[in-house]
Amino acid sequence: MKFQTPQEPAFDADRALSLALDTLDIEAAAVLGLKRHLGAAFVKVVGLMLAVQGRVVVMGMGKSGHIGRKIVATLASTGTAAMFVHPAEASHGDLGMIKPMDVVLAISNSGESDELTAILPMIKRLGAPLVAMTGNPESTLARYADVFLHSGVEKEACPLNLAPTASTTAQLALGDALAVALLDARGFKVEDFARSHPGGSLGRKLLTLVSDIMRSGDHVPRVSLQASFSELMREMSAKGLGAAAVVDAAGVVQGIFTDGDLRRLIEKGADLRSCTAEQVMHANPSTIPRDALAVDAAELMEQRCITSVLVVDQAGVLCGALNSNDLMRAKVI
Repeated sequence: MKFQTPQEPAFDADRALSLALDTLDIEAAAVLGLKRHLGAAFVKVVGLMLAVQGRVVVMGMGKSGHIGRKIVATLASTGTAAMFVHPAEASHGDLGMIKPMDVVLAISNSGESDELTAILPMIKRLGAPLVAMTGNPESTLARYADVFLHSGVEKEACPLNLAPTASTTAQLALGDALAVALLDARGFKVEDFARSHPGGSLGRKLLTLVSDIMRSGDHVPRVSLQASFSELMREMSAKGLGAAAVVDAAGVVQGIFTDGDLRRLIEKGADLRSCTAEQVMHANPSTIPRDALAVDAAELMEQRCITSVLVVDQAGVLCGALNSNDLMRAKVI
């Protein structure tokens, strides 16, 4: 007996593009439709999450669970302690993760997910406030909830109106709205965001100090005011910064001499052999405090059109130096 291989349907490029455009229209409409339902309930949820002494515990099955995990990640990275508990695992011991001082955010488009509705009575007995995010205000989840957030949509983007598409987009947008309202209410700043993202480019820019990446000690080219020009050149060549600091007896920066200064003096035909560092230096050079952000050093160098900068303490004493290569190695620029 021979079996025939099913024929693949012919690909219709125009239909594919049309469906893609329809999907974007439907999901955009679903997100905008949430505005009709935002009001006192949303504000109450923000208040509950602001006052929580424990964590925001997010729960959801299937696609709602995936959205829940993303909401947890967004909350956690913007100053709200949060964790995800899988409803199916909750009935097998993980319910012990939830404490009375937590707030539970349960997500279900239908509000009737078996694994979720089965544990609702236990959550209520725990005493943790229960927030329902569902598209069905008459559902079991909505009835159990202390606060109900309406995430309903008119239809899914799926042509069969079955696959969670517009509904999960609406859930995600509503979760983002909560996170944004919470971070603003907490006074969450750029610096706070950087601390929770130390591995990212923003974290590197906002957490890296000048003192973390500067050259220090014997690696910093420096000479005295009375140093001869030959001493100055030897120091510059040995340290490879393309510049040398000129300091007084107390180590306070008085000037700087750079490769660019050398070129300009040669062009003028100056007799450099008889010069001292004080005579050829550029006085009052740009400096930056050691406790400044490295990104501030980068901005200073860009504004002044320089490739290196001296680092000083509060008394103006030289304690380091850095150039654009140092900033690039640290991935600040």
